[in-house]
Amino acid sequence: MPSFIIRAAVATDVDAILAFWRASAEETNRSDTSEAVAALIARDPEALILVEDTRGIAGSLIAGWDGWRYHLYRLAVRPDRRREGIGRALLDAAEHRFAARGARRVDAMVLADNDLGQQAWEASGYQSQPEWSRWVKFLPDAGGLTA
Repeated sequence: MPSFIIRAAVATDVDAILAFWRASAEETNRSDTSEAVAALIARDPEALILVEDTRGIAGSLIAGWDGWRYHLYRLAVRPDRRREGIGRALLDAAEHRFAARGARRVDAMVLADNDLGQQAWEASGYQSQPEWSRWVKFLPDAGGLTA
């Protein structure tokens, strides 16, 4: 029996989520804000999936669905809980969410130099698509929202 629960994030989790990402996610050079995380939760209350144990957040995954495509971001597991099935439980929850909406394909965003992340996604059955590149453009600050 797992020693954690899986649930959707709620507005009162925002500060804990940001602290968790700073401590547990690979360095992403992002300046996430509480406003941006709160906006995600308000827009799609099921998108930010958390694993929680007696010490707080042990894992997170954003399972974004924009009405057409299915995307995974921010798979992170607290270092002291890695290799206990938390990442797999998060992916199972996200994939179940997407399958219920008719998804046939899911993509995951992983930093190119995040070797641990690359290994985790490959071990979970995801395949790299070297023919794709990500293109980004930073827009002027729109009320604290970040990419």
